[in-house]
Amino acid sequence: MKKLFLLTMLFAWPVFAQEATVARTAAGCGPTQTQFDVKLDNTLHVLAQPEGGKAIVYLFEDAFNSPTMRVGADGAWVGATNAKSFIYFSVTPGEHSICTEWQSNFFKNVADRVGAAMTLNVEAGKVYFIRMTFEEITKGSGRVKLETTDNAEGQFLLSSSALSNSHPKK
Repeated sequence: MKKLFLLTMLFAWPVFAQEATVARTAAGCGPTQTQFDVKLDNTLHVLAQPEGGKAIVYLFEDAFNSPTMRVGADGAWVGATNAKSFIYFSVTPGEHSICTEWQSNFFKNVADRVGAAMTLNVEAGKVYFIRMTFEEITKGSGRVKLETTDNAEGQFLLSSSALSNSHPKK
């Protein structure tokens, strides 16, 4: 009986991993194997204007000693942040899944990954601000939280954060 259970789990494991990948994509995350190099630019603090028919989303990583966090939208990575920095990207009007995840080779198991996701409904011509914070729940463990902020808070975060220029590692 034990052998039958082990054989079943051996063949079922790829299905479980595949289901996790589908769920992560639906949450907005990109492929787990994608890694980014990040360089920060402390000189750019200007609010970008949305392209015609699109909206702009700013995502701020609001901690000085935080890890590199990948940022995804609708199942594809759009870049990464590191420390007190931000990234921005254009989206079409409608509902979007936004995801952020700690970029680390330490978390081999999908269930151990640290990140957060949210749904964002956007209108053309508007700018949206999302703040990513880290909360310690117990000593040594915590969670990531994403929340939208208003224009004043977004402008403040823009003025006090570095632009994150990121590109996929080769």
